[in-house]
Amino acid sequence: MSAMDDQSVLVQRAMAGDREAFSDLAAFHWRRLLALARSIVADLEAEGVVQDGLIKAWKKIGGLREPVAFSSWLTRIVANTAVARARSKRVFQPLNGAEVMARDRSQDDRIDVQRLLTKLAPRQRAVLHLSVIEGMSDSEVAEVLGISSSSVRVHRMRGRQHMERLVGRGEN
Repeated sequence: MSAMDDQSVLVQRAMAGDREAFSDLAAFHWRRLLALARSIVADLEAEGVVQDGLIKAWKKIGGLREPVAFSSWLTRIVANTAVARARSKRVFQPLNGAEVMARDRSQDDRIDVQRLLTKLAPRQRAVLHLSVIEGMSDSEVAEVLGISSSSVRVHRMRGRQHMERLVGRGEN
């Protein structure tokens, strides 16, 4: 039996109320979901976001129509939970004039991508993570985040443009 078949069986069992099956699914997806949450919220918030998302998923799993859609369904729940948390706690640092300081990049050419990501809006961070890190297509990202494919492209473009401006100003 393949891993996909095993997961399908676990999803069906979880849909029938089997907590152990859901726990196994959560463990299987944990690292990926945690990486997604870290891209959207601060490191200290990420585990709580994933846990909150998993609780929501457990409560709603009976309404999942297609077991094969479990992975994207769960990712959507965690992504939306992370975006909501980031917005409510202002877990992003919008640019302001005082923050912009030019630096001599020859002293240190390293770029702190995680720090740069915190300067993006939560939805832009989610789109960049899912498309760049997870390698999802625009339609897959759109499905996970519940937005259109054109919105995915706009968020990704704006996020990249913002990051390019920050790198150009030495804010890395």
